[in-house]
Amino acid sequence: MDIAKDSELLKALGHPIRLQLVTGLMDNECNVNDIVVKLNLPQSTISQHLGILRTRGIIAPHKEGVRTCYKVVDPRIKHIISSLTNHSQ
Repeated sequence: MDIAKDSELLKALGHPIRLQLVTGLMDNECNVNDIVVKLNLPQSTISQHLGILRTRGIIAPHKEGVRTCYKVVDPRIKHIISSLTNHSQ
């Protein structure tokens, strides 16, 4: 267990917008425009939060034609979100 690295990972999830992004990306891969519409937030805000999640290794982009789509790639995050989702039911 790397306390410093794990702490940074949890900090990245600690912001409500980033937690909402990660939760939404668990089931659906989507691009920035889809997220902007769904969350009704400015594109710049979404891009900033996606950048933080990407640099922490939580999500990864991939190209679909001209679109860049994102998906959750860290299995620990998948487990955390799954636990939170199951706990709240």
